[in-house]
Amino acid sequence: MAQTSARIGRERKTLEAMIRIFCRDRHGTTDGFCKDCERLLAYALKRLDKCPFGAEKPACADCPIHCYRPDMRERIRAVMRHAGPRMIWRHPVLAAFHLMDGRSKSTAGSSPKGGPANKP
Repeated sequence: MAQTSARIGRERKTLEAMIRIFCRDRHGTTDGFCKDCERLLAYALKRLDKCPFGAEKPACADCPIHCYRPDMRERIRAVMRHAGPRMIWRHPVLAAFHLMDGRSKSTAGSSPKGGPANKP
């Protein structure tokens, strides 16, 4: 079931913008995404839709639950390392919200059901 909160909507837009920047800069696409980046976006959006924290989700880097497969986690980290600094110039409003969401108080220290976190 898709979540429709404003924060989740912003996260979806931010993911798409970051992957678009990465794909254009690294893969030379001018319109849309290459097949690999399209698959990464679909996977990331699916993970976002299934996040057990919902609208109260912490930043993925601070989350006690690692829902990405290890290979996809490395791919999205590469995207964020590349696109993150560029977001300030290309999408300043999304970048500002992304920074604020990452710094806000979240439920990162607990599991989605209120129990102890399963941090390794």
